[in-house]
Amino acid sequence: MNLVEILLFLSIIGVVYLGSRLRAVNSSNFEFKSNADSLSESNLSLRNQLTEQKGSYLSRESNLYKTISGLQDSLTLEQKALESREVELQRRERQLTESLDSANKNLEEETQSRKKVLSQKKSSEVRLGHIAETLAPFLDQFDFDPENCVFLGKPIDYISFNDDAITLIEVKSGKSQLSSKQRHIRDLVKSNQVNWKEIRIE
Repeated sequence: MNLVEILLFLSIIGVVYLGSRLRAVNSSNFEFKSNADSLSESNLSLRNQLTEQKGSYLSRESNLYKTISGLQDSLTLEQKALESREVELQRRERQLTESLDSANKNLEEETQSRKKVLSQKKSSEVRLGHIAETLAPFLDQFDFDPENCVFLGKPIDYISFNDDAITLIEVKSGKSQLSSKQRHIRDLVKSNQVNWKEIRIE
């Protein structure tokens, strides 16, 4: 073979090789194009899903904002109602405190008035008792001869010295009662615990 034939043979082999390589490259380009189209469709689908999700998120965010805004409005109204209620309660507390102070003052005045009346009543009863004790010998209820009676005043009002007996006399008016000391003296007399003692002074 001469040099021309060898070059021609090599050229044919090169063309065949280049053709096969070109078909392989075209096949790869087709696969790349197919993959690119698939990726583009996936990208579009993902964009659509993202848009839907974003719309759903915006809708939920709007609803949540409305709910929060409604709750804030309700809270504001509730706070205003509580403040109004607190003011009303403070006003009523002041009124009750004033009423209580007035009632306490009236009670104190009434107590002082009653104490004064009771004191005056007791004083009147004491004075009346003294008058009754002094005038008793001259009253019809007094069964003893006034000339035989000696006024002591305390703890017993009178002692009557009759010919047949010596009598201790206590005068009481109204509903007054014997004192504990007067009851003791009465009990001693009733149990014959009465003694005579003569004291001589040189």
